[in-house]
Amino acid sequence: MKTLIAVIGDSAPSAETAALAEEVGRLLAREGAVLVCGGLGGVMEAAARGAKSAGGLTIGILPGYDPASANPHIDLPVCTGMGHARNAVIAATAGALIALEGSYGTLSEIALGLKLGRRVVGLGRRESPPGVLPARNPEEAVRRALHG
Repeated sequence: MKTLIAVIGDSAPSAETAALAEEVGRLLAREGAVLVCGGLGGVMEAAARGAKSAGGLTIGILPGYDPASANPHIDLPVCTGMGHARNAVIAATAGALIALEGSYGTLSEIALGLKLGRRVVGLGRRESPPGVLPARNPEEAVRRALHG
């Protein structure tokens, strides 16, 4: 079975954060992991774009019922109709989560991931909740997500 890793973060990230997300997606694909994300824009789209550029597989856990709402780099859109509650599905689906800069949605995914016993790695975050493993760069984030 393939390893599923979630990349989570802001829907309107800075250019720097988007670049980090894209590199994380690319590195995950090179390692053979499947990218899981919220399927929409921002960090989700950048990570999916990176994964696709390296031949990876992407899953988008969507908040609504329309698979066409997924960004163009999503291979498998999963419609939940759950709105923000879909964050629980993202955290439960992934074996580990890589968290970039974000807001309340990202914090909820971090909390749910930790509550479920998932490894959560923080990249580019100024502050992270207790239990989040820090990473200095995309390579370290991917290594920690995959291997601890």
